[in-house]
Amino acid sequence: MKLKQASFLKHYSNGKKLVTDKYYVNGKEKSKLETLKETSRTEIINHLLSKATKETTYLEIGVRDPSDNFDHIIADKKFSVDPGVEFLENPVDFKMTSDEFFDLLADGKILSPSIKFDVIFIDGLHLAEQVDKDIENAMRYIKDDGFIVLHDCNPPTEWHARENYRFQQSPAGGYWNGTTWKAFLKWRYNSSIQSCCIDSDWGVGILSKTHLIGQSTNRTNHFFEFDDFNANRDEYLNLISFSELKNLLI
Repeated sequence: MKLKQASFLKHYSNGKKLVTDKYYVNGKEKSKLETLKETSRTEIINHLLSKATKETTYLEIGVRDPSDNFDHIIADKKFSVDPGVEFLENPVDFKMTSDEFFDLLADGKILSPSIKFDVIFIDGLHLAEQVDKDIENAMRYIKDDGFIVLHDCNPPTEWHARENYRFQQSPAGGYWNGTTWKAFLKWRYNSSIQSCCIDSDWGVGILSKTHLIGQSTNRTNHFFEFDDFNANRDEYLNLISFSELKNLLI
């Protein structure tokens, strides 16, 4: 009985240390604050599409459940890509990875290799190498006055920016932004691309070839260290509000 009691007290003490740990508390608080931000990726994407003067074409990479975003997008033509790893019903147009989709598109085996999109939304595998690939491919198929949009560019803590989604016993809990921020930051160094990140819905990054939404950054983070990113995230991401974006696109 005494051994059981001692074991219980040990586990209780360890659990109390965890839930009162400053990193754990900070992570929980930042997650809650992010969920309270009102502007959604859907609202941002629809606003960008509304700026087009002709028939609009939209592509979404990484759909998961279409009712989360895709079904609410207002465009004349919409196409969706997802391999169905997280949502087995997978009611999308192209049931495949983004790499497979772009390869088939380039070979003229789906849609048309000359197709151009007004908005391409990237919300697939949240790891920097894959996100960077998706951006590179998207650049080939975006209209000159179009936009590439990325979700999860502004992770509140390094726990949210972990590489392994399945490691959920952390201050971020089940929330996961992955390393998308690194791919976005890489493109923020490209002087030929305009870019900004809306400070809502875990950071909605926007890239444009022509719209004056933000010049590239000269601040360097050669090894993409999170602490450096965290201390200078406003400049690294060109972090702005949705209202500021609207004013830039008038």
